[in-house]
Amino acid sequence: MPDNEIAEATALVTGASRGFGRGIATALSRAGAQVVGVARDPAPLEELRAELGGSFTAVSADAADPTVAGQLIDAYHPRILVLNAGATPLPRPVQRHTWQTFSRSWDVDVQHVFHWTREALLAPLAPGTTVITLSSGAALRGSPLSGGYAGAKAAIRWLTAYGAAESEREKLGIRFVSLLPQLTPATRLGAIYVAAYAARQDVDVPPGPPLTPERVGQAVTDLVTGPGPDQDAYLLTAAGVRPLA
Repeated sequence: MPDNEIAEATALVTGASRGFGRGIATALSRAGAQVVGVARDPAPLEELRAELGGSFTAVSADAADPTVAGQLIDAYHPRILVLNAGATPLPRPVQRHTWQTFSRSWDVDVQHVFHWTREALLAPLAPGTTVITLSSGAALRGSPLSGGYAGAKAAIRWLTAYGAAESEREKLGIRFVSLLPQLTPATRLGAIYVAAYAARQDVDVPPGPPLTPERVGQAVTDLVTGPGPDQDAYLLTAAGVRPLA
């Protein structure tokens, strides 16, 4: 999508109230998009609406609810869809999880990407639409203190690739891309796990600039507005974005 078209586009961002989602919603709004932000807690959404003004519409809803994806896609017909919502896993080794805590990321993160990907293909969204899912660097390396989180994020990467394949097979013209951010102390979730892994390894928190929500927002905007190679997954670190084979 060229730069001059983003100003006319509706962008829908799940998990928009905090962390990466808030950074993404802010970046897209400042790039000129009309942003629909979805999250369960209305208070931080209203704070973001007050900050961004008329370019932001707050929708308090559970993005993992099976009916929400279809309702909001029908209502807003987004040209940019960013699937970022996710649960915060408990920072425990595997033996201290129950199945319910271990599988929480599957029930929220994966389920929400499944529902929204399915609805984007069924609608279908307009040719030229970009769907970006937030996976994680943990999908590549594992995450032994977060239960099923790493497996859930790997599943999101594959779900995105399946969406891309179906779009191509059906000639829908919808671009599906997954973004795999590295662990960062710059978000509430990331700070918990950076500290937990440092304590587990009996080391200090690693120095260096963190990957910030603002940087993630810019990376998403760049993926939307850039021509983009024929690539459906990117690793995002503080140093920048690189395609994954």
